[in-house]
Amino acid sequence: MNTSSQLLSHIAAGDTRSLARAITVVENELEGYREILYALKPGRNIPVIGFTGPPGAGKSTLINALIHLYSKAGKKIGIIAIDPTSPFNYGSLLGDRLRMSEHFNNQDIFIRSLATRGSLGGLSQKTIEITDVMKSFPFDVILIETVGVGQSEVEIAGLADTTVVVLVPESGDEIQAMKSGIMEIADIFAVNKSDRPGADVLANNLEKTIRSGSRKEWITPVIKVSATTGTGIEELAEALERHRQSGLTNERKMQLLTEKIYTLIQKRRMNDINKADLLQSIKKAFIASEFNIYKFADSYSAV
Repeated sequence: MNTSSQLLSHIAAGDTRSLARAITVVENELEGYREILYALKPGRNIPVIGFTGPPGAGKSTLINALIHLYSKAGKKIGIIAIDPTSPFNYGSLLGDRLRMSEHFNNQDIFIRSLATRGSLGGLSQKTIEITDVMKSFPFDVILIETVGVGQSEVEIAGLADTTVVVLVPESGDEIQAMKSGIMEIADIFAVNKSDRPGADVLANNLEKTIRSGSRKEWITPVIKVSATTGTGIEELAEALERHRQSGLTNERKMQLLTEKIYTLIQKRRMNDINKADLLQSIKKAFIASEFNIYKFADSYSAV
């Protein structure tokens, strides 16, 4: 087995097999995963673009259209697609071959599906680590698609350099956007399926809300797109580039990192708790009369 430094060296040279192996090791916490993470070094400033929005907004189709544009420009693209988790095996329910199969054999495009594994924020618990591993590869851009779960979507704003919120006109997204805090996290709004009725109304109302806001250093553009026809994709790419060149720092990253490190510390302290052993202990205790989960949890964690 290659050492972590050798593996990362191969990744830096553009070896996709080494990248896939490193991601598998880190995602599943196999032997050597800590060594890989510890060996990571700040590399090239690869832009990370996050796509979020409600289910059915067409995020995958929009990313596909953007991939076509970037691919024609000769860019190397990394994609992380966050999928719902199977409740039985904790694997992703949607695979990269199903979501973006047309790009699967393109050597300049690397697609990895990650399961949320119980995470409620639209991201996988391993997204930060895997994004850092992917930054060791000579990508020109990394795209992340969240699973789309509503108010907890704000997690992506702390990870991505640019957050694109994808909305559609016919599902009441305008009201949902204003209620859930999406107005605050969007660097760019993409009104997808813009050929449908209500797209102009949604776009105009979003623009009015943005103009009345207090965020002045970057005026969030509202771009009408149609992922299926390609309308507005070039304009979206131009807006992404303008945001990258604006040099604005993502202040939300520190909040996300704080939460992540808190979770890592919490996990380290629970390393000695085996879920299978816990299950057996619960089965025994449950037989007893007056079983109380809170008393049991306190007594179990005190052992």
